[in-house]
Amino acid sequence: MKPCYLHLYESAELDRKIEKLSQILTDCRLCPRECRVNRAEGEKGYCKSTRELTVSSIGPHFGEEKELVGRGGSGTIFLSHCNLGCLYCQNFEISHLGEGKLISCEELARGMLHLQVTGCHNINFVTPTHFTPQIVRAVKMAIEKGLKIPIVYNCGGYEKVETLGLLESIVDIYMPDVKYSDSAPTRRFSNAPDYFEVCRKALKEMHRQVGDLRVNEEGIAERGLLIRHLVLPNNLAGSEAVLRFVAKDVSEESYVNIMPQYRPMYEASHYPEMNRGPRLSEFNEAIEIAEGFGLHRGFSRKHLLIL
Repeated sequence: MKPCYLHLYESAELDRKIEKLSQILTDCRLCPRECRVNRAEGEKGYCKSTRELTVSSIGPHFGEEKELVGRGGSGTIFLSHCNLGCLYCQNFEISHLGEGKLISCEELARGMLHLQVTGCHNINFVTPTHFTPQIVRAVKMAIEKGLKIPIVYNCGGYEKVETLGLLESIVDIYMPDVKYSDSAPTRRFSNAPDYFEVCRKALKEMHRQVGDLRVNEEGIAERGLLIRHLVLPNNLAGSEAVLRFVAKDVSEESYVNIMPQYRPMYEASHYPEMNRGPRLSEFNEAIEIAEGFGLHRGFSRKHLLIL
C-alpha cells in the first residue's frame, strides 16, 4: 500500500498544511492546553519548547508491537518534552527533563531516510504533538529525497482535533495511548483533568481518518489505528470505561494493546497507590472486560506473576 502522504504531496496540498501549522506556532494552539504563546519568537508554553526542534534519539526499535517491528524494526524518533505531565513516565529524562539536541528539519529528514535505508518498516514519531509543524515540514523534505514508508504518530492521546485534521493524509498509523477514564487520576498524575473527554474526541477523529489497523501479507501494519492502554494498579486507569468507549464508540475491530508493564518511575514512588506494578489479576480482569465488550485484536492473557 502506498503511504497516504505521497498522494498528498502530488496534489501540492501538503504545502498548505505546512503553512497553516507553522502559523499556529505564533499563537500556539497545537494541543488542548492552548498556551497561546509565540513559539516562533522563542516563547515557551507548557511543553517547554520553542520553534526549535529537539530530538532525543533516532534509530530502529524492536520493542514495539510486532505489527510495527517486523524484521527490520520500527524507525523511532523520540522527540524531547511532552504536552502531558505524567508523574510515572518511563521516559522522564526526555519528556520532563528535555534531554535531547537541537536539530534542523533537514537533519530530521535525513534521519528518516536513514531509517528507511536500514530496513525499518515505518517512521515512528514518539511524543510528536508539540513539534507537529516541524515534523510535517521535514516529512516533505524526506519525500523529495525518496521517503516511501508509513508514518506512525505515537502520542499520549491528549490531542486537539483541529491539529489532527491538518495531519489527515500525512499520518498512516495513529498510535495513541488511552491512559485514564476518570478525572481525579488524570489531574493528579498527568495534570490534565479533561484528558478522557479530549482523548475520546481525538480517537474518533483518528479512526475517521485511517480506520481499523490493516496489515500486509507479512503482518506488517500499513494503515490504521493502534491503541495502547496501560493497566495501572488499583484500577487508577478506569479500564472498564476506556474499553467500553473503544468498543462502542470507535470499533470492535480496534487493535488494542492492553499492557501490563507499568512500573513506578520518576515520581510515582511518592504515591502509595501508584507504587507497585499491576497484579496478574488486575491485568487479566482488563482482558476479560475487553473480551466482554467484543474487542479481540492486539491483546492476550499473561500467565507470569506480575508483582
